[in-house]
Amino acid sequence: MATSQLYCWEGDWDLPSVDNECLIVLAYAKFAGAPLKLHKIGNPWRSPTGSLPALKTRKNGSLSQPSDIIIHLRKQKYNADFDLSAKEEADTLAFISLLEEKLMPALVYTRWIDPKNYVEVTRRWHAKHAPFPLNFFLPGSIQRQQLERLRLVRGDEELTAGEELELYCDFFFGDSPSPLDSFVFGYLHLKSLDNLSHFCSNILALYFPSEGREGFSRKVSSQPEGGDADNEPGKRRKQLLSVLVALGAMLSYALLTGIVAIQHVKQEALDHRSPGLTSLSSNEEEDEEDEG
Repeated sequence: MATSQLYCWEGDWDLPSVDNECLIVLAYAKFAGAPLKLHKIGNPWRSPTGSLPALKTRKNGSLSQPSDIIIHLRKQKYNADFDLSAKEEADTLAFISLLEEKLMPALVYTRWIDPKNYVEVTRRWHAKHAPFPLNFFLPGSIQRQQLERLRLVRGDEELTAGEELELYCDFFFGDSPSPLDSFVFGYLHLKSLDNLSHFCSNILALYFPSEGREGFSRKVSSQPEGGDADNEPGKRRKQLLSVLVALGAMLSYALLTGIVAIQHVKQEALDHRSPGLTSLSSNEEEDEEDEG
């Protein structure tokens, strides 16, 4: 397959991308070993679809939905779930449905609706990384799009359930990553939940070492430094955004097959062994925002 080009939002806060849908596509491509040429940008108008993420292919044009991108990669034999059993595939659908239904609205509210977070972190980040004069109206445009996605559903119960989830291995279905791992990585970047923090830290260390070298294992001091006490609330809000920045994403499998409901999922304990690493691309590049 000729190398396709993947366009994603730039990274920050120790993440390869600040956008949840981009995180899902990036993680899946890493797991599957897809040889994509990566463009990290702060202006969605520079992508072939005018939105991010976007995959530019040679034969199938450009794709913008994470579900379409993952389906395309699977058709090209870059598959991260080839060794899953029927039960594990069903469990994947169920967990993804749970994430989409309960956690995505919580993230949308935290990033785009909460006044302090939006003004001091979200809008400021996009205004800084978008070129002039796009930086004046791009954050507001994205906020309106996110408002349309927002549902009046709370994520508190699911956050508690996530804390009770036991991971016996580095990944959900054993010692190799699956599509579920890419979705959970895109949703959950929770430093307050130790097992989920370790889960995301493990993926960053194995597949995105340059972005996550300081990662989740870094402890944040609860004591303000001398002279910085007045800035502590702002720092905490930024930390909260970095914690929740990976929570929301479109669900490829749920979109294709519908919602699957389950009561609980049992996971068998498996022996640990390091998975083989696959590179997204030797051609990965950072695009600088020089347009003004």
